[in-house]
Amino acid sequence: MKSTPLNTAEKFDTSRANEYGQQSRIALAGYDACQDLAACMLAASLGHARSANILVVGAGGTAQEIIAMAALEPTWRFTAVDPSEPMLEAAAQQLKANNLLERTSLHLGHVEDLAADESYDAATLIGVLHHLDGDVAKRQVLQSIRAHLKPEAPLIVAGNHYAYASQPLLLAAWGQRWRQHGASPDEVKAKLGKILQGADPPHSEAAVQQLMHDAGFGDATRFFSSLFWGAWLTRKTT
Repeated sequence: MKSTPLNTAEKFDTSRANEYGQQSRIALAGYDACQDLAACMLAASLGHARSANILVVGAGGTAQEIIAMAALEPTWRFTAVDPSEPMLEAAAQQLKANNLLERTSLHLGHVEDLAADESYDAATLIGVLHHLDGDVAKRQVLQSIRAHLKPEAPLIVAGNHYAYASQPLLLAAWGQRWRQHGASPDEVKAKLGKILQGADPPHSEAAVQQLMHDAGFGDATRFFSSLFWGAWLTRKTT
């Protein structure tokens, strides 16, 4: 059964939101580096010190992409969209701690819920695609983002991009990553079982590229990789 936006959001309940920052930094080696580089890639694409409005899709949890972009570009403003109320609240707490709430508009819901005439200079979609079941849902969120971007605006896409079971060495290394951070053998086994059942990532980098092409974006440049994870910058085609 394919997940709807609602039950995808339900995966990120209060318990998961509360542990998201710590868990993400273990699961993704280089979590903060990826967010920092995403900010650098957008800044390089848009031009230094240019004022910009940035759409951040799936912003809940750490809000780290906003924090990284805001530190690099003090004139940028952000619209943060997330369908999970606990995750968006967790992001709001991080933004408040970093004095960024005044620069950020928070929207509980989906990109489709934004006003049709709202347009943005750039967007990010980080850690989202692999939580959406099937290519139809993945293309839909990309197409919805495209509809709100200005011509040739850049988009950052980041997430897991292998069928997990197809990469046994990477999966074993991922388990060792948890052991490295103190997980017991039983906890590692539970984590591996959860990743095998809990997401539907694109099955290759080529599949990610095809999804972006199908949604109206151009060729993407990969700028970060960590085990199953990749991050790319693409642009809206005219």
